[in-house]
Amino acid sequence: MSTDTINEETLFGHPKGLSILFFTEMWERFSYYGMRGLFVLYLVADVAEGGFGWSQVEALSLYGTYTMMVYLMSIPGGILADKFVGQKKAVMIGGFLLVVGHGVMALPGETMFYTAITLIVLGVGALKANISTMVGQLYKQGDVRRDKGFTLFYIGINLGSALSALIVGYVGEVYGWHYGFGLAGIGMLFGQIQFMWGRKYLIGIGDFVEEVAGSDGTESNHFTRLIKNPVSLVITAILFAFGIYTVVMTSVLFGVLLMFASIFLGFGINIYKYELDEKERDRIIVLLVSFLMVIAFWGAFEQAGGLMNLYTDQKTDKSVFGLFEMTAAQFQFFNPVFIILLGVPLASFWAARRVKGKEESAVFKMAVGNIIMGMGFVLMVGATKQAAGGGLASMWWIVGAYLLHTIGELSSSPVALSFVTKLAPVKYGSIMMGLYFAMTGMGNKVAGLLGESASHFGEMEVFAGIGIFSVLFGLLLIVFLKKLKKLTHGAEDIVLEGGH
Repeated sequence: MSTDTINEETLFGHPKGLSILFFTEMWERFSYYGMRGLFVLYLVADVAEGGFGWSQVEALSLYGTYTMMVYLMSIPGGILADKFVGQKKAVMIGGFLLVVGHGVMALPGETMFYTAITLIVLGVGALKANISTMVGQLYKQGDVRRDKGFTLFYIGINLGSALSALIVGYVGEVYGWHYGFGLAGIGMLFGQIQFMWGRKYLIGIGDFVEEVAGSDGTESNHFTRLIKNPVSLVITAILFAFGIYTVVMTSVLFGVLLMFASIFLGFGINIYKYELDEKERDRIIVLLVSFLMVIAFWGAFEQAGGLMNLYTDQKTDKSVFGLFEMTAAQFQFFNPVFIILLGVPLASFWAARRVKGKEESAVFKMAVGNIIMGMGFVLMVGATKQAAGGGLASMWWIVGAYLLHTIGELSSSPVALSFVTKLAPVKYGSIMMGLYFAMTGMGNKVAGLLGESASHFGEMEVFAGIGIFSVLFGLLLIVFLKKLKKLTHGAEDIVLEGGH
């Protein structure tokens, strides 16, 4: 059977390879979100209850740094794939690290804890961006199924998240933290086995393609080219020096990250200048603007695992109609379930707008997503007002906020994934996807910082500030929509060839 025949086999109108990637990512997200839902609660729990007994500020600080690093490592993960092993092998490596990391997380002690989160950070970095890039490779350029394929893939992500919130969250809080962490690891093991079995449906997808040096010498060593370009060299040198200063004066972690970022920025400037044509450069500009949207969106959305999680635990009536009481971690269940229920209808809504010739570009959807996200925080302001007198807020404020956040997420996140595969230069596809997830990581760190600020400014003020900013930022992007669409050079145009 030929490669083309294998990859054209369909299931529900999509390549069969999508189902393999769907379930692999479902189990990976089962493990990640299961552990994430317990992360802050575990850190703040008393030592007598098996936790670390940390303060809320300390826990949120580590939570923000951890979730940031998980996604920042997608850049080296993309480089690993594009320059050395290909996406398929990078996903295999990432899956192995995650299985080991989550297994170690089930063991008690701070040493095991830090070892585990390091392995998880490395594993997600190798897997996350590359499996998303492989989804894009299943579809030809202009294939109308691509956006719907990413929405289905996104439903897989959230199916894993929903299962983990119900199962891992319950087991961790009721039977013991490390039982919950261990259960997350078992889920990742299922995902790794499933991916290895399903590689027969991914022939020609995610394979390593060696670069061929051009006759004009544009494929020269990146370090050599950096030294020869005064502009990129000066920018890199200034940022690198600031990174050293940060290491010495404030934070080793952020200083080292800044030093690495300075080098990658220098490489990026030279790639932009010497390797891309005018169309590719314009598209990169649009991607960079969309990455700002990503930071703003996830800085707001990731309050779910931090400040909103703690608010639910401490100041929310979790009784469901007086019949039973949910745990705080189980509230993470609502977002993924809403995604599963609303994912296809919302994708169909945007598809119908396209048929009618109405605005539905990726930038527009992401801007709308930010606005709807902001409206969700209006409900959180309502929750804080209800609990202001020392009582408990109704759980339905939280549920309503998650509903609006979900609609905003569906308008932004799967759309952004598909958008990157459309606009990124082919030879740097995984690196650009890695950069997208790195911006998600930056958003996660912003979320942690915002959560920490609640101890100084108050929860209502933080929720209100996030809501106002999200709405205004989305409206600003809509103002510049036409200019941004022009720079995409028709990347989102549908190609109706080959029967698609």
